[in-house]
Amino acid sequence: MQITRTVRNRILAAAAFAMVLGLAPTPAHAVSKEMIQLQTQVQQLLDMVQRLQSTLDTRFGVMQNLAQQTADQSTQMTTAVNALQQKLNAQNEAAGGKIDTVSGQVQSLNDSVDELKSRIAKLDKTVQELQAQLQNVQTPASGGTPTGGGAMPAASAPSGGQAPPLQDTFQSGVRDYNAGKYQVAAGEFQDVVRSYPLDDLAGTAQFYLGEIAYQQKNYAEAVSAYNAVLEGFSGNSKAAAAQYHKGLALLAQNKKDAGVRELRQLIERHPQTPEAQRARSKLNGIGVKVR
Repeated sequence: MQITRTVRNRILAAAAFAMVLGLAPTPAHAVSKEMIQLQTQVQQLLDMVQRLQSTLDTRFGVMQNLAQQTADQSTQMTTAVNALQQKLNAQNEAAGGKIDTVSGQVQSLNDSVDELKSRIAKLDKTVQELQAQLQNVQTPASGGTPTGGGAMPAASAPSGGQAPPLQDTFQSGVRDYNAGKYQVAAGEFQDVVRSYPLDDLAGTAQFYLGEIAYQQKNYAEAVSAYNAVLEGFSGNSKAAAAQYHKGLALLAQNKKDAGVRELRQLIERHPQTPEAQRARSKLNGIGVKVR
């Protein structure tokens, strides 16, 4: 635009100069020749202005086209980024579900190993007790007949309604749970809780009852079972897992505030556990900031 104004100013100056020459007292032949030259120059300047204007219009049109293409590409890029973000969120949710499933299986295997160790220790203790009882039987009782001259005392018969063996019942429940026999496993875990309510294995069995309900998507019953672990067996090794799965069950019922609160409490109570790390990932995945 500045060049156009400069050219126009030059044209006006040339025209004014031509008028002055026309008014000056010069010979007619000289005036006519100079006027022709001025007219020629003016025409050349006008042609230059037109060419310049045409060039500017063309370049302005190219710039508008480029600007439009840039805007279209920006819109397409934004749409692609949003689609990619949604896909990543969906993949994160799916991966989180798989991690929870694998974590549950690993926990079950760890429980089986721990219970086997405990079972071996208790078997050793039982053997020692049996050996002590055998020694007592072989020792003659005061005022009684020696063992060599009389019959061995008969073993007392088990009383009616005897409780099922703790270790065997619990291990059977774990095996049936891992095999997907949830109904059978639930009955075995309930026997443990009912017959040995003060034993630590009762808390673990209660946790598995919550796991069975969770796997069957009975989230309300799962929350009740996890609450029983947290309230009655707070020192159990499954307490952190129970609180984590309780938070997931609440989220599955669309109780976001309660689920978020449960996961936050888990992070505060058990900050160094794997469940706390998974709780942080879950909260971040649903857009909740964790301090």
